[in-house]
Amino acid sequence: MDFLNAIVLMLNFVIVPALTYGSQLALGAIGVTLIYGVLRFANFAYGDLMAFGTMISILITWKFQSMGISFGFLPTALLALPFAIIATILVSLFFDKIIFEYYRIKKSPGVTLIVVSLGLMFVLNGIVRVVIGTGDRQFFDGQKFLIEANKFKELTGLNEGLSIKSTQLITLVTTIFITLLLFWFLDKTKTGKSMRAYSNNEDLALLSGIDPNRVVMITWVIASILATVAGTLYGLDKSFKPFTYFNNLLPIFAAAIVGGIGNPLGAFFGGFLVAFSEIMLTYAYKKVLIYLLPESLEPTSLMQLLSTDYKFAVSFSILVIVLLFRPNGIFKGKVL
Repeated sequence: MDFLNAIVLMLNFVIVPALTYGSQLALGAIGVTLIYGVLRFANFAYGDLMAFGTMISILITWKFQSMGISFGFLPTALLALPFAIIATILVSLFFDKIIFEYYRIKKSPGVTLIVVSLGLMFVLNGIVRVVIGTGDRQFFDGQKFLIEANKFKELTGLNEGLSIKSTQLITLVTTIFITLLLFWFLDKTKTGKSMRAYSNNEDLALLSGIDPNRVVMITWVIASILATVAGTLYGLDKSFKPFTYFNNLLPIFAAAIVGGIGNPLGAFFGGFLVAFSEIMLTYAYKKVLIYLLPESLEPTSLMQLLSTDYKFAVSFSILVIVLLFRPNGIFKGKVL
């Protein structure tokens, strides 16, 4: 029984949260790596693009709820998500038209586009803060549990309860579905193959008759969809606060670089690697070890490698280690 209690503890506080958080990071990292692979610059405004899409989801969700519109057991935000995706796509294409296209035509170096994206990051962050404020915002659907801790304890007779929220399952299922759909699109469709060709060799792709403007537009559309979905899922699972999405930029970039910047498959696995690393290194294992060890060996300290305050330090450390010893990432980078 003690062994089972330890397993439930790990599921409740490490495995399930890491799978959920990893799914959110994976979607964000794929968006970042697509922009890098096709448009050839690191978009530091991506975290705030996620925040913008999530803000639109929240505002439309609130409107639906005020009108008495709901989605039953599922979060109302899922009904608002298509509208938020459209708004985010329009904003991305607007800023590409008035900002990034100019530098793309001039063949500006990547570092110039990075600086430009930093400026856009502050603009988007300011818009979000002005519209929805700087505090925590909720979708107001309430916590809907597929498995409740108390009922789990009653059913199993264990001391520890397992709780799984509907949003956690939705996050995992949505991530898997979108990722598989995206990989199929890039590998099997004519447009996807055009994007890959443009990413691998721009000049040869242009000679082959590929329309660069269409490739750029499709890239922004896909990146915007991923940003909005990832941001909304994160907000549903936790809460929405503009600066949180800015802070998440570090683990998202870490995931993209660890997996191999420019490689969507690598970004997917990189998201889970970073998430599991952050959570496992900051979790206090005292209670787990009390269940597993004899009474004479039970720990008195928290048995926590790092405080949760240093969660982002884990992402930064992973990023530095990968850049030092495997700069192309676990998977070879730039192979869209």
